[in-house]
Parts: sequence; structure tokens; C-alpha cells
Amino acid sequence: MSLRGIKVIELAGLAPVPFCGMLLADFGATVIRIDKFDEPSLDCLGNGKRSIALNLKSEKGAKIFERLCDESDVILDPYRSGVMEKLKLGPESLMSRNRKLIYARLTGFGQTGPYAKMAGHDINYLSLSGLLSKFGRCDEKPTPPLNFAADFGGGGLICAFGIMLALHERHTSQKGQIIDASMVEGTAYLGSWFYKSQNISMLWDQRRGKNLLDTGRPFYDTYETKDKRYMAVGALEPKFYAAFLNKLELSEDEFSQFDNFEKSRAKFEEIFKTKTQDEWCKIFDGSDACVTPVLNFDNVASHKHNSSQKSFTLGKDNLVVPNPAPRLSRTPGVSCATQTPNIIPGEHTIEILTEHNFTPDEIKNFIDNNIVAHSQKKSKL
Repeated sequence: MSLRGIKVIELAGLAPVPFCGMLLADFGATVIRIDKFDEPSLDCLGNGKRSIALNLKSEKGAKIFERLCDESDVILDPYRSGVMEKLKLGPESLMSRNRKLIYARLTGFGQTGPYAKMAGHDINYLSLSGLLSKFGRCDEKPTPPLNFAADFGGGGLICAFGIMLALHERHTSQKGQIIDASMVEGTAYLGSWFYKSQNISMLWDQRRGKNLLDTGRPFYDTYETKDKRYMAVGALEPKFYAAFLNKLELSEDEFSQFDNFEKSRAKFEEIFKTKTQDEWCKIFDGSDACVTPVLNFDNVASHKHNSSQKSFTLGKDNLVVPNPAPRLSRTPGVSCATQTPNIIPGEHTIEILTEHNFTPDEIKNFIDNNIVAHSQKKSKL
């Protein structure tokens, strides 16, 4: 696998950092999650990782952490600016011990600036990136796409890209570096096309929800079917729009692509409600009309295209999960969710300490003095 041999320390967090760690693990990296001491985890992306529950506020806990970092390639830090420095475990301290260490700091607002120490969530980072203003229907308030854009796109994915860049550069310099991954900046960068296309009038000539790609046009929208499901229509180009109308048995003379939008929308809504989603799939599948079913988590894996591609699989936790992307011809990723169940905090504490040459007496002392905690999964009877 592409990242085999890369050792990652992931400080426990929510959503973006666990996702970044999952990407690295799925492509072969060894990931150890540092869980907060005596605190449950809400992370659902821990498959394939190992966990040690460690009290970083104690002197001995900090020393254990340093020892783990001495033998690692990457640290994933989810905390706000200055938190790790207060523990004397910031990049300056740890990189002085391990000059090849890559210290990835993934935060909402970055390490500097007026908002650097302020709390926030995906919706806040998305709003500050400028992109939230583009999401939503006409005459309605901006609507965030769950926590998809900032946490996972502008956060975890961009941070993983930064780690790949730093690992590649390290081959030449033999030195690590600090990655400052701000979710505001990462999300804005993810939206570069939206910024750079603002002068194209055919794309952005109206307020939110009235443009070419934001459901302002009836040929780029979703439509309810007879069985209360939906079809997605993306018939942008004239030749695709012509194919779309042909399947609906409509004339382009009566429903011109760029005239009388609301008349066309009303007609499309009426027609789509006359057949079920499956019936529409039989009509549109294999055509260039750019019409596809809106799948849900229950049927996404069984859809004929996804099934043939093996795009999804069943994880050890009996949940459908996407397989790693992109596909590599020689060193593809393998979803850790198919290999092991999600971890619990402290599940591998003794194992990890033993691997790092702590003696049984030292480990017992750490447990007795609340420096580390060890948890075991309960057997299912």
C-alpha cells in the first residue's frame, strides 16, 4: 500500500482530523490515536487505528507522548492555537527531538488572526469562506450542506494533501515541517472555481438559487417521482437537454432550454410524478440525458453501477461504507472499516506502550497513577 511504513499520531478530535487519519490509514499508514484520558470518544472513523488513552496534562503522560512522537512521521493536531504549546508539546518542542517530524495542525480559523482562538464548527468556517452565501434556494436563507464542505473537504482532505506534499518534500530535505491547515482557507480554496467564474454571466447573473448551477434552471435540479423518491437532472449542454426532452417526449419548440424557466419546471415536475424512480431509471439509463436516481444510504451499494464498480462495501460495524478513492493500479487503498471494528479509547494502551519498550512495571505504574488508561471491548454474547 502507498503509505506503508508511515507512522501517524492522531490526537483525538471530531470529524476533520479523524477523517484525515482515516485517509492515511486506508492507504497503509499506521495510525495511533491519542484519546483524552477517561473520556468517551464520539469518533466513528477509528477503524484500523489503535488507541492509547493518555493524560497529557501529567508530566509522565507528556513524556510518553514525546517518546511516541520520536518514532513517528506525522502528528495530527486538532486543537486551537496555543493548546499544545501550553502542554510544552508544540511543534517547536517535538521537532527539535525529531527533525523529520511533520506536524499537521488542522483548525477552523488557523494559527493566527483575530479568530484563531475562537470556537467554531463547519457552518462557521463555511460562512467565513464566502461559500455558504452560494448554497440555498431562491428567496430562502443560506443552507449548509451538512458538515460536508468545511470539515471533510476543506479540512480533512486538504490537510491530507498537505501531508502528502510534506512527505514528498522530505525525501529531498530530510526535514519535516509544520502544516497550518485552516478550514476557512481550505474550504475557500476548494471553492476556487466559484470565485474564478464570477465574471461568467451565464453562470452567475442572478441572486442565490436563480443561477445555472444552483437549481435556478429547470434542467439542473431534482424532481420528485411517483413513489416519493427523486431524480437528479443535469442536462446542461444543448445536446444533453435535447436528449432529456426526447426521453420526456417533449418538443424543444415548446420547452426551449433558456426560455420560460418556470413553465418548463412545472411541466417537468408534473411529468416526473407520473412514474416511479425505477421506471424513470429504465427510461434514462444508458442515455446522454444526464438523469440519475437520487440514492440513499439504504440502496446506494446495491445500485447496478455502484455494485458493478464495488464502490461500497459492508464494514465490520455492519454499516455500508465507501471504498477508498482514488483507485491506484498497483497500491490501492483498502477500507479499514472492512478489516476491524471501530476502536474504543484506550483499547491498545498496553500494546502500544510495550512496543515502545516500556516495561510491565512501568506500564502498571502508569495505570495505577492515572497516567494512562486501558480499556477492553466487551464480548458480545
